Amino acid sequence: MENRINQLFESGKRPLLSVYFCAGYPKPEGTVETIKALEEGGVDMVEIGIPFSDPMADGPVIQNAATVALRGGMSMRNLMAQLRGIRAEVKMPLILMGYLNPIMQYGWENFCRDCAEVGIDGVIIPDLPFRDYLEEYKPVADSFGLKVIMLITPETSEERIRQIDAHTDGFIYMVSSAAITGAQKEFDQKKQEYFQRVNAMGLRNPRMIGFGISNKQTFDSAAANAAGAIIGSKFVTLLSESSGDPSLAARSLLSAITH
Repeated sequence: MENRINQLFESGKRPLLSVYFCAGYPKPEGTVETIKALEEGGVDMVEIGIPFSDPMADGPVIQNAATVALRGGMSMRNLMAQLRGIRAEVKMPLILMGYLNPIMQYGWENFCRDCAEVGIDGVIIPDLPFRDYLEEYKPVADSFGLKVIMLITPETSEERIRQIDAHTDGFIYMVSSAAITGAQKEFDQKKQEYFQRVNAMGLRNPRMIGFGISNKQTFDSAAANAAGAIIGSKFVTLLSESSGDPSLAARSLLSAITH
């Protein structure tokens, strides 16, 4: 069966909306409820964050969510247990996003096998070096039909972008800036030029733009320069503001990016 990520991008639907949340936040058992609420709310793809004590790429909103989740007992084992049976209820692509340390403690092959068993379509590991991915991680992920999504930033060289495009599948995660995650009001000229430069490269893989998308202006800008946008901090903030009600948070998010 073709991977759900590829099916989504080949469907021609644009712009796509992918939403990130941290597993175990705001409550330990809320993972499946949040995923279902996002799908019902019209979101196209979900990134489930694996909480980690030292999330280098994340801003204060997601760091705080990870801390709360870890204190609540969220772990890789608990997350995999919660996701068992998710495919009976949810159709959209699901991606796990996490740092190398907890994944390595779990064991890469075990991780890929469990992802395949519960119906995870792809993984994003921000601190996985590209060379290590090619040599050690890709063969195992490929054997389980799991897409490893790589990130590019305004600092990524054209040569590296082309290597990533040639050796990955699914989509490329375009980080809007070299800074940490967090909401921004608009994308400046420099970011726009970076989006356009990558667009002009004629890459094989579709792109999704993430980091700093929180309103209609940033969402529309991302949609104009890629297949769609990834939103994290804004949704995590809305989750806490809605007393942990994911349906309410999903409605608030869709309202924020369309009005």
